[in-house]
Amino acid sequence: MPRRQQPTARQERLGAELRKLREAAGLKGREAAALLGTDAAQMSQIEAGTAGVSEERVRRLAAQYSCTDTALIDALVAMATDRTRGWWEEYRGLLPTPFMDLPELEHHANYRWDVEFLHVPGLLQTPEYARALFAYVNPEFPESDVERWVDHRMKRRVIIERPDPVPYEALVHEAALRIRVGDRSAARAQLVRVLELSEADHVTVRVIPFDLDDFGGAGSAMVYAGGPVPRLDTVVRDGPGGPVFIDAEAQLSRYRTLFRRVEAASLDPRRSRDFIHRLTKEL
Repeated sequence: MPRRQQPTARQERLGAELRKLREAAGLKGREAAALLGTDAAQMSQIEAGTAGVSEERVRRLAAQYSCTDTALIDALVAMATDRTRGWWEEYRGLLPTPFMDLPELEHHANYRWDVEFLHVPGLLQTPEYARALFAYVNPEFPESDVERWVDHRMKRRVIIERPDPVPYEALVHEAALRIRVGDRSAARAQLVRVLELSEADHVTVRVIPFDLDDFGGAGSAMVYAGGPVPRLDTVVRDGPGGPVFIDAEAQLSRYRTLFRRVEAASLDPRRSRDFIHRLTKEL
């Protein structure tokens, strides 16, 4: 099997999880390689995500590592054997690699949480809002590039619009709802879109109002994608070069706690809808 020149984040995550299991078992890479009848170099490539690994090998390694978590093992097998080539592949080579990894992560997520303070979450954006946002942030982009980014963002909404949508909860600060990324008409249409989506059974929108005491969570913007088991959850945050994926267990626990704290400070779904409805009346 040829070595992958540019593994996806999902492939790298599989390798990283296998490495964590090996290290927890107290084995060296060369010792694990011997269990598979291969060499240390091949084992290193598997753990780096640059080489594939079969279901049989994943299960053999898990047994040798004394891993008894069947749900985790089955999830790792699914990652190893998945051959999905989703809609995002058409953008490969046209957009930075992390923007291929993000929709793949979303495609496989069991649920999705967002916390946003400055912009309406991407899954809730209208094309007009996204277009105004991309054009403003990237004034050097030709119109065709802006449209490519908008199209990519709109296609990502499939996870909450498909017949089997993922449960989705968005915590959105009042600032994000009030900032007019486009003109007044576009801003109102965006709020109406959020209201429409919030009526769906699988979508929960909560507003974080300005009028809060003791709220220090303004730096906690995140995308949280739930995996098949909590260990395989992923947090995504914005970085200088695009999305940054966080999967260390201690960090995941921290962000889960942080999400719940921000959620507790936000308005409940009914009051949030009333709040957004009042904002639309002001436009």
